[in-house]
Amino acid sequence: MARGKNLVKCITLLILIIILVVFGIIWFDYLGVIQAKKFVSPIFKLIGLTPQTTTAVSSLKDLKYSDLDDDRFAKRLEALDYRTEELDKRENDIKLQEDTNAQIALELQEKENEQLEREKTFDNLVKKYDERNLNIVAIVENLNGMPPANSVSILENMNDQDVIDVLRKEKEMALENGTSSMGAYWLSLMKPERAAEIQRKMANKPASLD
Repeated sequence: MARGKNLVKCITLLILIIILVVFGIIWFDYLGVIQAKKFVSPIFKLIGLTPQTTTAVSSLKDLKYSDLDDDRFAKRLEALDYRTEELDKRENDIKLQEDTNAQIALELQEKENEQLEREKTFDNLVKKYDERNLNIVAIVENLNGMPPANSVSILENMNDQDVIDVLRKEKEMALENGTSSMGAYWLSLMKPERAAEIQRKMANKPASLD
């Protein structure tokens, strides 16, 4: 009889332990502390509870590593954003510098073109002057080889500037050759009014008669 009572007590305790274990598993799974959804989902449905579907770390160590990973990921994102901003700023600075350099290069090219144009103009003037000077020398030599009357006839058909240039060159060549200048004599044979006008312009030494 006593033996039967002990057996009943053991079975009752065993059932109670099983109930406590199952209830503990259900409760901890519901709280998300452990993962036992596959086994306890039917029990949850029987008692009208919804199984915990969120994933939680199972230990303090896992929680620590999870936080560290999140912090590292956040810092990497922050560093990436900073790097992107820095690269954008550098790209803008480079673009601004390139625009400035292009503007400077354009200005230098314009100045170089202007300088080349001035040099070209100056060379043309020098060439024109050299050619005119050679022509004036040739005219003076021709006039010196003619009778004075013929020389004056030719001078009277020239414009005033050409006459002045011829007279000045003739005087210059006479000084170089150590001979007497014919300019004054040619003027004396010209019409008085024309001779006076040429002498007046020669005295003023104009840069241009135009």
